Amino acid sequence: MTSLLGESKSLLSEKKVQVVFVLGGPGSGKGTQCANIVQHFGYTHLSAGDLLRAETRSGSENGAMIQNMMNEGKIVPSEMTIKLLERAMLESGNDKFLIDGFPRNEENRAAFERVTQIEPEFILFFDCPEEEMERRLLSRNQGREDDNIETIRKRFKAFVESSISVVEYYNSKGKLRKIDAGKPVDEVFESVKAVFSATKEKTHNK
Repeated sequence: MTSLLGESKSLLSEKKVQVVFVLGGPGSGKGTQCANIVQHFGYTHLSAGDLLRAETRSGSENGAMIQNMMNEGKIVPSEMTIKLLERAMLESGNDKFLIDGFPRNEENRAAFERVTQIEPEFILFFDCPEEEMERRLLSRNQGREDDNIETIRKRFKAFVESSISVVEYYNSKGKLRKIDAGKPVDEVFESVKAVFSATKEKTHNK
């Protein structure tokens, strides 16, 4: 385990990868916008949740451990999620990443920077009114049994309680890019494009 972490740490920091954290409550439209960013700006989209689910399906020892933790409602240790993210980053061959749904809390954030030696370029925060997220989640039919009003409200509460410290931390560093995600999809993407175009320009000018 340690050798994998140690090896990827040096490789990733040597590669000078660019990381953008993507946060937003359930139903804020992150997935849709990440797909747009990938298409327009050439980033690789990594979802911490998807990587964890894929690992549990792989039948590996780690996967079984993750599954047990999820079943018990426990939070998967930061290092384990970071290891999966690092592996995916190295395998992708790209050097620009959108990391979606992570860091979920302050401990995740500190561990990511410590383990990977990478500071994110910025954090893209989809700020959406709770009523709007609720409406979207209830109206989408994705076969997710957890999309009922009570569970949705619990997920909102958990998101706000854990992630708000991450948002505030990066805000204090001048790295917060807040997007009004309550608008129609196209309008939201116009705001997103403005953020990424400015970053692209800044990188070119360096």
